[in-house]
Amino acid sequence: MKYLIIVILIIFSFSSFSQPFPVPEDKEVSFDVIRKKKIIGSLVSKFINEDNKLIVHSVLDIDVKILLFPAYKFFQETKETWINGDLVAITGFTDFEDDREYNIVGNDSGDFFIATGMDGELKLDKNIFPLNYWNIAMLDKNEVFDTQKGIVRKIKVEKLKDEKINMNGINVETQKFIFNASKNPKDKGPFPEYTLWYNNDELLKMEFKNPKDKKTIKIVRNDWSQ
Repeated sequence: MKYLIIVILIIFSFSSFSQPFPVPEDKEVSFDVIRKKKIIGSLVSKFINEDNKLIVHSVLDIDVKILLFPAYKFFQETKETWINGDLVAITGFTDFEDDREYNIVGNDSGDFFIATGMDGELKLDKNIFPLNYWNIAMLDKNEVFDTQKGIVRKIKVEKLKDEKINMNGINVETQKFIFNASKNPKDKGPFPEYTLWYNNDELLKMEFKNPKDKKTIKIVRNDWSQ
């Protein structure tokens, strides 16, 4: 179950002006995390306009029980601050089921984006993109900032043939992608291969196989309407 932590990487990013990706009209988006046809968690992101900033507050909460007894828990909370399409600050906290906890802090220093996380302080390109699947523009990048642990990962993306998927009983035409990312030496397991489905640049669904038990984990939009 420990590989369920990878779903953290869904945490979203948005910009308040000239954004190349959509912001929900009600300023909130919600997904179910599903394993073996059971909902085991949720991901909710809220978008707060504050002066010229857009603050994205996201919470991922997973709670798995077996015979009513806790079997796995995971929690992550992240706040991203965007101005005119640029990431200017980020704070985050990740609590794994074991003793690992990470506090992530990042700020635009002018020439660089300075961040701290699992590997200590990092001096990143000022235009670095967070590893957040909602932002479809991220798929064009070569490397991204993983907000789960505060590290950089190289990515490789393959565009597949468009595909219709069922959303709330409606067949929806989607753009389909395969997403892979590099493994950090401190990772406790391999980074799984993701399949992503978008409609009009909005993420509707994603899934991957748990490397440990080979079960498919699905993250599906639960508030989507055409």
